[in-house]
Amino acid sequence: MINVVGVRFRTAGKIYYFDPCDLDINTDDMVIVETARGIECGKVVIAKREVSEEEVVLPLKSVIRVATEEDLKHVEENKAKEVEAFRICLEKIRKHGLEMKLIDVEYTFDNNKILFYFTADGRVDFRELVKDLASVFRTRIELRQIGVRDEAKMMGALGPCGRTLCCCTHLCEFHPVSIKMAKEQSLSLNPSKISGTCGRLMCCLKYEQENYEYLLRKMPKVDAVVKTPHGPGTVVYVNLLKEKIKVKLDDEQGADIMEYHIDEVEIVRDAEKKNDQEDKILEELKELED
Repeated sequence: MINVVGVRFRTAGKIYYFDPCDLDINTDDMVIVETARGIECGKVVIAKREVSEEEVVLPLKSVIRVATEEDLKHVEENKAKEVEAFRICLEKIRKHGLEMKLIDVEYTFDNNKILFYFTADGRVDFRELVKDLASVFRTRIELRQIGVRDEAKMMGALGPCGRTLCCCTHLCEFHPVSIKMAKEQSLSLNPSKISGTCGRLMCCLKYEQENYEYLLRKMPKVDAVVKTPHGPGTVVYVNLLKEKIKVKLDDEQGADIMEYHIDEVEIVRDAEKKNDQEDKILEELKELED
Protein backbone atom coordinates (compact mmCIF):
# COMPACT_ATOMS: atom_id res chain seq x y z
CA MET A 1 0.00 0.00 0.00
CA ILE A 2 1.11 3.58 -0.74
CA ASN A 3 0.31 6.85 1.06
CA VAL A 4 -1.17 9.44 -1.31
CA VAL A 5 -3.12 12.70 -1.40
CA GLY A 6 -5.53 13.65 -4.21
CA VAL A 7 -4.91 17.04 -5.82
CA ARG A 8 -7.06 18.94 -8.30
CA PHE A 9 -5.82 21.87 -10.42
CA ARG A 10 -9.13 23.08 -11.86
CA THR A 11 -12.70 23.17 -10.60
CA ALA A 12 -14.21 19.76 -11.45
CA GLY A 13 -10.87 18.80 -12.96
CA LYS A 14 -9.28 15.37 -12.86
CA ILE A 15 -7.84 14.27 -9.51
CA TYR A 16 -4.16 13.31 -9.46
CA TYR A 17 -2.38 11.35 -6.74
CA PHE A 18 0.86 12.63 -5.18
CA ASP A 19 3.24 11.41 -2.51
CA PRO A 20 2.62 13.53 0.66
CA CYS A 21 6.24 12.98 1.83
CA ASP A 22 5.38 13.02 5.57
CA LEU A 23 3.98 16.56 5.31
CA ASP A 24 0.98 17.57 7.44
CA ILE A 25 -1.60 17.94 4.66
CA ASN A 26 -5.37 18.33 5.09
CA THR A 27 -8.33 18.53 2.73
CA ASP A 28 -8.73 21.98 1.08
CA ASP A 29 -5.05 22.85 1.61
CA MET A 30 -3.29 24.42 -1.34
CA VAL A 31 -0.06 22.58 -2.15
CA ILE A 32 2.90 23.01 -4.47
CA VAL A 33 3.58 19.81 -6.40
CA GLU A 34 5.87 18.51 -9.10
CA THR A 35 4.01 17.47 -12.27
CA ALA A 36 4.97 16.25 -15.73
CA ARG A 37 4.69 19.79 -17.08
CA GLY A 38 6.47 21.56 -14.23
CA ILE A 39 5.81 22.93 -10.75
CA GLU A 40 2.09 23.53 -10.12
CA CYS A 41 -0.20 24.74 -7.35
CA GLY A 42 -3.31 22.66 -6.67
CA LYS A 43 -6.00 22.03 -4.07
CA VAL A 44 -6.10 18.89 -1.93
CA VAL A 45 -9.50 17.22 -2.39
CA ILE A 46 -8.61 13.78 -1.01
CA ALA A 47 -6.84 13.69 2.36
CA LYS A 48 -3.87 11.44 3.03
CA ARG A 49 -4.80 7.78 2.69
CA GLU A 50 -3.45 4.42 1.63
CA VAL A 51 -4.16 2.97 -1.82
CA SER A 52 -2.93 -0.12 -3.61
CA GLU A 53 -0.14 0.15 -6.17
CA GLU A 54 -2.61 -0.78 -8.94
CA GLU A 55 -4.53 2.48 -8.36
CA VAL A 56 -1.58 4.79 -9.06
CA VAL A 57 0.94 5.37 -11.82
CA LEU A 58 4.45 4.82 -10.48
CA PRO A 59 6.80 6.51 -9.83
CA LEU A 60 4.62 8.92 -7.88
CA LYS A 61 5.40 12.66 -8.06
CA SER A 62 5.89 14.42 -4.74
CA VAL A 63 4.24 17.25 -2.85
CA ILE A 64 6.97 19.85 -2.42
CA ARG A 65 5.26 21.90 0.31
CA VAL A 66 2.00 23.30 1.57
CA ALA A 67 1.46 26.62 -0.24
CA THR A 68 2.57 29.72 1.65
CA GLU A 69 1.01 33.20 1.50
CA GLU A 70 3.75 34.14 -0.95
CA ASP A 71 2.88 31.15 -3.15
CA LEU A 72 -0.81 32.07 -3.21
CA LYS A 73 0.08 35.66 -4.08
CA HIS A 74 2.18 34.34 -6.98
CA VAL A 75 -0.81 32.29 -8.20
CA GLU A 76 -2.95 35.46 -8.26
CA GLU A 77 -0.22 37.29 -10.18
CA ASN A 78 -0.18 34.49 -12.74
CA LYS A 79 -3.96 34.80 -13.18
CA ALA A 80 -3.51 38.49 -13.99
CA LYS A 81 -0.78 37.60 -16.48
CA GLU A 82 -3.12 35.05 -18.12
CA VAL A 83 -5.63 37.80 -18.93
CA GLU A 84 -2.94 39.83 -20.69
CA ALA A 85 -1.55 36.76 -22.44
CA PHE A 86 -5.06 35.95 -23.74
CA ARG A 87 -5.35 39.44 -25.25
CA ILE A 88 -1.93 39.25 -26.89
CA CYS A 89 -2.60 35.79 -28.32
CA LEU A 90 -5.89 36.96 -29.85
CA GLU A 91 -4.02 39.75 -31.63
CA LYS A 92 -1.41 37.31 -32.95
CA ILE A 93 -4.10 34.91 -34.19
CA ARG A 94 -5.76 37.73 -36.14
CA LYS A 95 -2.36 38.82 -37.46
CA HIS A 96 -1.61 35.34 -38.82
CA GLY A 97 -5.17 34.87 -40.10
CA LEU A 98 -5.64 31.51 -38.39
CA GLU A 99 -9.04 29.79 -38.23
CA MET A 100 -8.99 28.99 -34.53
CA LYS A 101 -10.89 30.05 -31.42
CA LEU A 102 -8.82 30.80 -28.31
CA ILE A 103 -10.50 29.35 -25.20
CA ASP A 104 -8.15 29.76 -22.26
CA VAL A 105 -4.60 30.55 -21.19
CA GLU A 106 -2.75 28.93 -18.31
CA TYR A 107 0.61 29.71 -16.73
CA THR A 108 2.44 26.97 -14.84
CA PHE A 109 3.26 27.98 -11.26
CA ASP A 110 6.97 28.33 -12.01
CA ASN A 111 6.26 30.35 -15.19
CA ASN A 112 8.28 27.80 -17.10
CA LYS A 113 5.49 27.28 -19.66
CA ILE A 114 2.34 28.99 -20.96
CA LEU A 115 -0.46 26.81 -22.34
CA PHE A 116 -2.95 28.20 -24.85
CA TYR A 117 -6.13 26.13 -25.32
CA PHE A 118 -8.07 26.52 -28.56
CA THR A 119 -10.72 24.90 -30.74
CA ALA A 120 -10.74 24.60 -34.52
CA ASP A 121 -12.70 22.70 -37.17
CA GLY A 122 -9.60 20.92 -38.44
CA ARG A 123 -5.84 20.91 -38.17
CA VAL A 124 -4.16 24.30 -37.79
CA ASP A 125 -0.58 25.14 -38.75
CA PHE A 126 0.36 27.34 -35.79
CA ARG A 127 4.15 27.05 -35.99
CA GLU A 128 4.64 30.72 -36.86
CA LEU A 129 2.20 31.71 -34.12
CA VAL A 130 4.25 29.76 -31.54
CA LYS A 131 7.44 31.51 -32.65
CA ASP A 132 5.71 34.88 -32.39
CA LEU A 133 4.38 34.15 -28.89
CA ALA A 134 7.75 32.81 -27.72
CA SER A 135 9.45 36.03 -28.80
CA VAL A 136 6.94 38.04 -26.73
CA PHE A 137 6.83 35.94 -23.53
CA ARG A 138 10.39 34.55 -23.57
CA THR A 139 9.31 31.15 -22.22
CA ARG A 140 8.08 27.78 -23.48
CA ILE A 141 4.80 27.97 -25.40
CA GLU A 142 2.34 25.12 -25.87
CA LEU A 143 -0.81 25.34 -28.02
CA ARG A 144 -3.30 22.59 -27.24
CA GLN A 145 -6.35 21.89 -29.40
CA ILE A 146 -9.37 20.73 -27.38
CA GLY A 147 -12.84 19.43 -28.22
CA VAL A 148 -16.20 21.15 -27.80
CA ARG A 149 -16.91 19.34 -24.53
CA ASP A 150 -13.65 20.58 -23.02
CA GLU A 151 -14.50 24.06 -24.29
CA ALA A 152 -17.82 24.01 -22.42
CA LYS A 153 -16.06 22.69 -19.29
CA MET A 154 -13.51 25.52 -19.34
CA MET A 155 -15.86 28.38 -20.22
CA GLY A 156 -18.90 27.31 -18.17
CA ALA A 157 -22.55 28.02 -18.94
CA LEU A 158 -26.11 27.12 -17.97
CA GLY A 159 -27.56 23.87 -19.26
CA PRO A 160 -31.06 23.29 -20.67
CA CYS A 161 -32.15 22.41 -17.11
CA GLY A 162 -31.28 25.93 -15.92
CA ARG A 163 -28.40 24.77 -13.72
CA THR A 164 -24.66 25.28 -14.16
CA LEU A 165 -23.19 22.65 -16.49
CA CYS A 166 -22.34 19.34 -14.82
CA CYS A 167 -18.93 19.27 -16.54
CA CYS A 168 -17.76 22.47 -14.83
CA THR A 169 -19.24 21.74 -11.39
CA HIS A 170 -18.72 18.05 -10.53
CA LEU A 171 -17.88 15.86 -13.54
CA CYS A 172 -14.16 15.04 -13.38
CA GLU A 173 -14.11 13.11 -16.64
CA PHE A 174 -16.35 12.73 -19.67
CA HIS A 175 -18.04 9.36 -20.10
CA PRO A 176 -19.21 8.00 -23.48
CA VAL A 177 -22.83 8.92 -24.21
CA SER A 178 -24.75 7.33 -27.09
CA ILE A 179 -27.99 8.09 -28.92
CA LYS A 180 -29.10 4.58 -27.93
CA MET A 181 -29.33 5.83 -24.33
CA ALA A 182 -31.84 8.51 -25.33
CA LYS A 183 -33.98 5.91 -27.10
CA GLU A 184 -33.90 3.47 -24.19
CA GLN A 185 -34.96 6.25 -21.81
CA SER A 186 -37.92 7.09 -24.11
CA LEU A 187 -36.65 10.62 -24.69
CA SER A 188 -37.44 12.74 -27.72
CA LEU A 189 -34.97 12.07 -30.53
CA ASN A 190 -35.08 15.75 -31.49
CA PRO A 191 -31.42 16.96 -31.38
CA SER A 192 -32.41 20.22 -29.68
CA LYS A 193 -33.99 18.27 -26.80
CA ILE A 194 -31.10 15.91 -26.03
CA SER A 195 -28.06 18.08 -26.86
CA GLY A 196 -26.11 20.08 -24.31
CA THR A 197 -24.59 23.54 -24.67
CA CYS A 198 -21.55 21.98 -26.33
CA GLY A 199 -23.70 20.54 -29.14
CA ARG A 200 -23.06 16.94 -28.08
CA LEU A 201 -25.41 14.57 -26.28
CA MET A 202 -26.10 15.65 -22.70
CA CYS A 203 -23.81 13.99 -20.15
CA CYS A 204 -26.78 13.40 -17.81
CA LEU A 205 -28.10 10.70 -20.17
CA LYS A 206 -25.48 8.48 -18.55
CA TYR A 207 -26.62 9.01 -14.95
CA GLU A 208 -29.61 6.63 -14.92
CA GLN A 209 -28.67 4.43 -17.87
CA GLU A 210 -27.66 1.47 -15.72
CA ASN A 211 -31.11 1.43 -14.08
CA TYR A 212 -32.86 1.67 -17.46
CA GLU A 213 -30.81 -1.24 -18.80
CA TYR A 214 -31.82 -3.34 -15.80
CA LEU A 215 -35.51 -2.48 -16.27
CA LEU A 216 -35.41 -3.15 -20.02
CA ARG A 217 -34.09 -6.66 -19.36
CA LYS A 218 -36.84 -7.21 -16.80
CA MET A 219 -39.85 -5.69 -18.59
CA PRO A 220 -41.66 -7.09 -21.67
CA LYS A 221 -41.92 -5.06 -24.87
CA VAL A 222 -45.12 -3.74 -26.38
CA ASP A 223 -46.94 -6.57 -28.26
CA ALA A 224 -45.46 -9.24 -25.96
CA VAL A 225 -47.82 -12.03 -24.84
CA VAL A 226 -48.15 -12.36 -21.05
CA LYS A 227 -50.10 -14.45 -18.56
CA THR A 228 -52.00 -12.35 -15.98
CA PRO A 229 -54.17 -13.20 -12.94
CA HIS A 230 -57.15 -12.61 -15.27
CA GLY A 231 -55.89 -14.70 -18.17
CA PRO A 232 -53.56 -14.25 -21.17
CA GLY A 233 -53.19 -10.93 -22.97
CA THR A 234 -51.02 -8.65 -25.09
CA VAL A 235 -48.92 -5.78 -23.71
CA VAL A 236 -50.06 -2.42 -25.11
CA TYR A 237 -48.14 -0.03 -22.84
CA VAL A 238 -44.99 -0.20 -20.68
CA ASN A 239 -44.08 2.17 -17.83
CA LEU A 240 -40.46 1.35 -17.09
CA LEU A 241 -39.93 3.51 -14.02
CA LYS A 242 -43.09 2.35 -12.25
CA GLU A 243 -42.49 -1.23 -13.47
CA LYS A 244 -46.10 -1.44 -14.64
CA ILE A 245 -47.67 -2.59 -17.89
CA LYS A 246 -51.09 -2.30 -19.50
CA VAL A 247 -52.41 -5.54 -20.96
CA LYS A 248 -55.18 -6.11 -23.47
CA LEU A 249 -56.90 -9.24 -22.18
CA ASP A 250 -58.22 -11.92 -24.53
CA ASP A 251 -61.72 -13.01 -23.48
CA GLU A 252 -64.99 -14.00 -25.10
CA GLN A 253 -66.87 -10.82 -24.12
CA GLY A 254 -64.35 -8.37 -25.56
CA ALA A 255 -60.93 -6.98 -24.88
CA ASP A 256 -60.44 -5.30 -21.50
CA ILE A 257 -57.29 -3.30 -20.76
CA MET A 258 -55.89 -3.90 -17.28
CA GLU A 259 -52.82 -2.53 -15.52
CA TYR A 260 -50.42 -4.84 -13.67
CA HIS A 261 -47.11 -4.66 -11.85
CA ILE A 262 -44.44 -6.69 -13.61
CA ASP A 263 -44.30 -9.12 -10.65
CA GLU A 264 -47.97 -10.00 -11.23
CA VAL A 265 -47.50 -11.33 -14.76
CA GLU A 266 -45.47 -13.98 -16.54
CA ILE A 267 -43.97 -13.37 -19.96
CA VAL A 268 -45.08 -16.08 -22.38
CA ARG A 269 -43.54 -14.66 -25.54
CA ASP A 270 -41.70 -11.36 -25.80
CA ALA A 271 -42.16 -9.14 -28.86
CA GLU A 272 -39.47 -9.02 -31.52
CA LYS A 273 -37.59 -5.83 -32.16
CA LYS A 274 -39.07 -3.81 -35.02
CA ASN A 275 -36.84 -2.25 -37.65
CA ASP A 276 -38.82 0.92 -38.16
CA GLN A 277 -38.22 4.57 -38.96
CA GLU A 278 -36.68 5.04 -35.53
CA ASP A 279 -33.59 3.06 -36.53
CA LYS A 280 -33.01 5.43 -39.41
CA ILE A 281 -33.35 8.44 -37.09
CA LEU A 282 -30.83 6.90 -34.68
CA GLU A 283 -28.31 6.50 -37.48
CA GLU A 284 -28.77 10.13 -38.56
CA LEU A 285 -28.18 11.36 -35.01
CA LYS A 286 -24.85 9.51 -34.61
CA GLU A 287 -23.01 12.80 -35.22
CA LEU A 288 -24.13 14.01 -31.79
CA GLU A 289 -21.96 11.35 -30.18
CA ASP A 290 -18.27 11.88 -29.53
